[in-house]
Amino acid sequence: MPRFSVIVPAHQVQAYLPACLESVLSQSYPDLELIVVDDCSPDACGAIADEFAARDARVRAVHLPRNAGLGPARNAGMERAVGDYLVFLDGDDTLTPHALRAIADRIKETGEPDVLVYDYARAHCTGETVRNQAAAHLTEQGPAPFRLTDRPGLLKLLMVAWNKTVRREFAEREGFTFPPGYYEDTPWTYPVLMTADTIATLDRVCVHYRQRRQGSILGTPSERHLDVFAQYDRLFAFLESRPELARWRPVLYRRMADHLVTVFTRPDRLPRSLRAEFLRRARVHCRRYRVPGAPVPRPVRLRHALLRLGLRRTWRTLRLASALRRRTVRVTARLLRAVRSVALRGHYRLQRCLPLRADRAVFAVDGDRGHGCNPGALEEAFRELAPHVRTAWAAAPVHHHTIPTGTRRLTPGTAAYWTALARSRYLVHNAAFDAGLVRREGQVLIQTRAGTPLKHMGLDLRERPAVAGGGDTARLLREAGSWDYLLSANRHSTLTWERVHPGRYTTLEYGQPRTDVLQRATPADVARLRETLGIPEGTVAILYAPTHRDYRRTQHAALDLERVVTRLGPRFMVLARAHPRHGGPLAESAGRVLDVSDHPHVESLCLASDALVTDYSALMFDYAGLDRPIVIHADEPEAFEAARGTYFDLRDLPPGAIARDEDELIDIFAGGHWRGSRSAQLRAAFRERFCPHDDGRSAERVVRRVVLGQTDLPPVVPLEERRPAPSAVAGLARAPLATVPQPAGPRTVTESL
Repeated sequence: MPRFSVIVPAHQVQAYLPACLESVLSQSYPDLELIVVDDCSPDACGAIADEFAARDARVRAVHLPRNAGLGPARNAGMERAVGDYLVFLDGDDTLTPHALRAIADRIKETGEPDVLVYDYARAHCTGETVRNQAAAHLTEQGPAPFRLTDRPGLLKLLMVAWNKTVRREFAEREGFTFPPGYYEDTPWTYPVLMTADTIATLDRVCVHYRQRRQGSILGTPSERHLDVFAQYDRLFAFLESRPELARWRPVLYRRMADHLVTVFTRPDRLPRSLRAEFLRRARVHCRRYRVPGAPVPRPVRLRHALLRLGLRRTWRTLRLASALRRRTVRVTARLLRAVRSVALRGHYRLQRCLPLRADRAVFAVDGDRGHGCNPGALEEAFRELAPHVRTAWAAAPVHHHTIPTGTRRLTPGTAAYWTALARSRYLVHNAAFDAGLVRREGQVLIQTRAGTPLKHMGLDLRERPAVAGGGDTARLLREAGSWDYLLSANRHSTLTWERVHPGRYTTLEYGQPRTDVLQRATPADVARLRETLGIPEGTVAILYAPTHRDYRRTQHAALDLERVVTRLGPRFMVLARAHPRHGGPLAESAGRVLDVSDHPHVESLCLASDALVTDYSALMFDYAGLDRPIVIHADEPEAFEAARGTYFDLRDLPPGAIARDEDELIDIFAGGHWRGSRSAQLRAAFRERFCPHDDGRSAERVVRRVVLGQTDLPPVVPLEERRPAPSAVAGLARAPLATVPQPAGPRTVTESL
């Protein structure tokens, strides 16, 4: 008897069915049966089901003699199911990786509930996935399992079968089946939730709900959309047969009214000839099932009233007025934006005519993010070593809280921002400066870049058009031609930057300013950071920080982090940090997996961790300066090299052990190879090549040279004399060597982070 019976009805989805079935069979939880019901499909769905059944013994293909519809097809699958739990999946949707494992774990954790409700995301043809907006109702906080009366907000979720798993014994005992016709989920899901004695939730996206451009049932105008009335008749008939459920009648009425409004107002559902008929029948249903005196939320009160009264002309007039209002607002907003843009350009021209302010400096990082990276370290050094220069940081308002109190906050696109760009002597950035910037005589532009280059950059991306995204080569050359100084961490970076960003600038090979804080950290700083993140004493904290994959439409973690920590045991935990372009968390924070993607300072995470696991991220060069273990998870090396390209093969010059897959990564940590003598030798060679200047004074050297005009700069402390970074786990700590001289300044390391 398998744990799950996954039922997939298939009708005219031949283009999507293989991906759907593969998403089930490739699950890391294999205890399942997959029942594919060919609903007499005229395309190749039946043949695809037979091919999968011949390939995998867990697959059973069921062929219906005639087209019965989605509901009867699911019933045919339920009749043949023998699993503990029923999982429904439409033939054009997919399960997310490790979804069944997460569902199985949550079922076990909550005591085998009758129903488990999980989340979904809409998957668009562009590759974008958008999570359900009502996901807040799936919180796992509070007691579980529970009854619907304890969490009535679950009725606000999309009432479909494929975002729930139902205990088969419970469904058979209650006699639940799907009716024929469109909207067959309605008389199934409401009764299931209302009658279940035990319900639990899983706050995780388990299904990708494909948004098809055409061909989907709900997106095809048809008279079959009138089936919605029969489905609600069935639902309220069930309610009348169960007097103990009468309390739900007002709620179901409101849900019905909202549903009817949606069907009526969507232009892709009802043919124009049926709109009057639909509204007439909606009026009858609203009057039949309405509970007088039941409260109706204010935002929908008017729509419900128009539906109940059947005022079609009034409805049409209000919709036209609303559309006209929205169009007027859009046109007005465009005009205001255009006027504002012209005014700001004029303001910037005027400010460029005024004298430069030699005591002003503006800092920013790519994407209008908050204080950090190399510009952040330089901004701190400006305030410490050149206090006569007033600093300002340009960032989106959402990141203003990361900016130190002594630094002026600027919002890009405002008059104050353009004034600062026009009149400040020093401009510091780690990516492209603002496209509208005109470099003035006397201004000093400092380009820091965002790390040591491993992936192809600059002019080298001309050979990678899919990655470059139509980048403007002429603008790139103009940009590089305006720089005065370019910061470099090592000889490799210097040679690469000067080739891919040609210009007349001066290269300052002084190290990475953002690594200074890593070198200055003390054991007390590390202990405070670990305590802030909630890392238990004696725990080995692994920082997992993969890079962005340009060749993937949807970014996801290549590792099952829950499985990794489970296999490694209670002494290990994982800090998961997504790349800034990832667009969301890398993992669900649960157990010994902590998602830290929204943490403002990656340097803090480096100091708090005991080892780094990454793939092709430039973070490895910063982390190597800490002299802590690094493990490379080199999955899909051929795909990454073909799409983006690298300046050297990590397999020839790795900073530590290399794992090709998840099991090999687990073996490296379980066997101790991650911190063995071979790993230390590789890391030492890597540090010697890429971290020659990372001694905690890189930013100081830049400020003394560029701002203070000094030529006698602090010497670089030789690699063998540097103090190793402190470790918080016994067995990783090493005896301290020479103490690195500290730049003057009152702030501690943790305050600067």
